[in-house]
Amino acid sequence: MRLLLVVLLLAGSFLPVYAQESTMNKSERYDSVQVPYSAFNVYTKNATVFKLDHEHVTNWEIEMQNKLQYADKEGNAVVRLYENLNTPKFIEIGMGGPPDYRFWVAVNTPEDGYFMIHDEKKIGWTPDKLITATHSSSGGLTVSVGSKEAVSNLDVAGFTMREFTVSGMNSASDSPPVNAGALTFSIISGDPSQNLIFYMPFMVLAVTLVLIVALLKTKKRTSEETKKISENKPS
Repeated sequence: MRLLLVVLLLAGSFLPVYAQESTMNKSERYDSVQVPYSAFNVYTKNATVFKLDHEHVTNWEIEMQNKLQYADKEGNAVVRLYENLNTPKFIEIGMGGPPDYRFWVAVNTPEDGYFMIHDEKKIGWTPDKLITATHSSSGGLTVSVGSKEAVSNLDVAGFTMREFTVSGMNSASDSPPVNAGALTFSIISGDPSQNLIFYMPFMVLAVTLVLIVALLKTKKRTSEETKKISENKPS
């Protein structure tokens, strides 16, 4: 049993060291965009387009920090996530200005058109809270404001992030919704199974089980040999 404890201690100390020295998961992609307030002062049909440097396939996480200064309480900041601007499929995240701080999430698909998933008209978000949107092959789409989930595990039939747009005016006659600040848009994606660290717990478990079996067999054999010696010992 002492040998087993030594192995477990060594494995436990090896994991964090390996994690620190391991190179970045080769499948990971990261993009970050600082969106100026002026990009939102456009009509929806003339939305400002941002094409990402990387293609983020299926498993991704977006973080948005909204530090825009709204010109009036009717102002909105709308972010639409796209696979392809030439197709009608997109995910929309909207953030209204103070004092209401309306927050909504909508999805548009070729089959069903535009439909609202979540619409919180009062204090749906605040500038001090990080807005996150995650998508995975098994969990679908989840959108959160701080630690509070607004949308959970919504099936959007897969989604590869390639570009996004921002806008804030519903018509060309609207006044500019924001007059200062910026929105930080960051996205990271990757397949965790391509990182060796992903498999380390399973490897440690397998080694531990093998050692337990070996120790039990050794203990049993030792007991049998001791018993034979006792039986053969002259009385």
